[in-house]
Amino acid sequence: MVADCGRFDSPDLLLDISAPPGCVFDLGSDGIEEDEEAAAGPAAGRVEEGVRRLLDTRAQLQLAEHRLETKAAELLARSRTKPPERSAACTQNKLLIFTTGCLTYSPHQIGIKRILPHQMTMAGPVLGEGRGSDAFFDALDHVIDVHGHIIGMGLSPDNRYLYVNSRAWPRGSVVADPMQPPPIAEEIDLLVFDLKTMRKVKRALRAHRAYTPNDECFFIFLDVSRDFVASGAEDRHGYIWDRHYNICLAKLRHQDVVNSVAFSPREQELLLTASDDATIKAWRSPRAVRVHQAPCPRPFFSWLASQRR
Repeated sequence: MVADCGRFDSPDLLLDISAPPGCVFDLGSDGIEEDEEAAAGPAAGRVEEGVRRLLDTRAQLQLAEHRLETKAAELLARSRTKPPERSAACTQNKLLIFTTGCLTYSPHQIGIKRILPHQMTMAGPVLGEGRGSDAFFDALDHVIDVHGHIIGMGLSPDNRYLYVNSRAWPRGSVVADPMQPPPIAEEIDLLVFDLKTMRKVKRALRAHRAYTPNDECFFIFLDVSRDFVASGAEDRHGYIWDRHYNICLAKLRHQDVVNSVAFSPREQELLLTASDDATIKAWRSPRAVRVHQAPCPRPFFSWLASQRR
């Protein structure tokens, strides 16, 4: 998906930031991370120093071979992350947002690439203009690691916040084989990231579940309106949360997996859910139902004529 940076300074809803700075870029949370942090900055020139320190640390901590490979991959991934830009010029840019991963084939990271104004035309330069002849991939501007299997993403209407459905890996899990991703939780975490500060905001929204194993491809779509966020689930329900208070407002029952949800662009209190039970259901809030069922007021002149009779 693509986010418009020019809309960041006038968000529809400004969420509180509860997570410490930089947690979005934490590509690992246990063991020798504190020792590595000083050596593994965003500058590519410091990565080799971090890897050397990692090798020295291995002798002290007796890390297994697969553990060493995992930590080295995390260091290399962190080197691809840049600090957020705060200049006025960046407001004209767009952000290309997609799932990726450096440890295993299952999507566990969010890649973000800044698209400059001159790259948004078929007549001008395209992505890849800054890539060397020996490089196969473009360098990313940001990498967000969620330490879990990403199964859905959605942008808020103001493009400021990114909502991510993720099924977490076990705490402290290590990817020993890229072809064997870690087991994933049945509970789905709905994570929220501020694309202006590149930081995680609030706590994860929870209620929905998924049961597909980690070696199969699946996706649970979500949608975000001004005040609400909705998601499907594999527990035969759709869900709606309040974005202000982080509370679950409704469970919308189906007979099978709910794959996709969508708010009406004209009326956020109207939601559609699509399910494997071969139905698409429309749901209105109680307030919207009362408004639609209320009798229409009679025109004044019609009322006056009835009084004269």
